[in-house]
Amino acid sequence: METLSEAVDRLRSAGYRDSFRAEAGGLRAVAAKRLYAPDQLVVEEVVRFEGPSDPGDEAILFALRSDDGEVRGTYASGYGTGLDPVNAEIVHRLPSGRR
Repeated sequence: METLSEAVDRLRSAGYRDSFRAEAGGLRAVAAKRLYAPDQLVVEEVVRFEGPSDPGDEAILFALRSDDGEVRGTYASGYGTGLDPVNAEIVHRLPSGRR
């Protein structure tokens, strides 16, 4: 079973070199210093992680590409009951399939 850090390393090797951080209104590509609305991003892969006995260990990793093709990166978030409001809004607004 792949760990979160192994998944990030695998995706980085596949060209997802930036990382995204949730902010009010969207996701900021850290290295590119650009803010994207969720509908400006394409979800290319989703990897879920669950702790064996602790629901607080739940995490989800998204491999994202900007719709203009300029940025590819990863975005990690919790999910379930522990998801904070800013991340919850972003996750719910991300397109559900590849474009």
